[in-house]
Amino acid sequence: MSRVSESVAVVIRNGAGEFLVTRRPDDPDDPLAGVWGFPAVTRLPGETERAAAARIGPLKLGVTLSVGERLGARTADRGTYLLRLTDYEASIVQGTPSVPQPDRSVTQYVACEFARDPAVLVPAARRGSACAQIFLAAIGRDWR
Repeated sequence: MSRVSESVAVVIRNGAGEFLVTRRPDDPDDPLAGVWGFPAVTRLPGETERAAAARIGPLKLGVTLSVGERLGARTADRGTYLLRLTDYEASIVQGTPSVPQPDRSVTQYVACEFARDPAVLVPAARRGSACAQIFLAAIGRDWR
């Protein structure tokens, strides 16, 4: 059996109803290189989903987050491992998102912005982004 990697992503909305998307760096070894998606982290041993979701704020965006409701989960076979990813709603309680952050031990994003049109996530969903697929399914948007 393949190893299991458990990850969490956050959907952060602003007062205008827009959602924060982040762009992954152009890495030839990353199947999601250069696409827009949601900020995410891999859970640490013993870490709860909600704690991992809160950790995304300072680690990836330089902000403090309040974690809200669970939006959904998806499992995907990544060949060498099985990914289990969960999306959570979150809101910024302190700070302004900026990328990249200084911690280079994890993937840092190269851009972030608030978007209104979910179509920005379709390329990522088509490339297998579980966080984009969960969100698009939750709002009834076809991405195939």
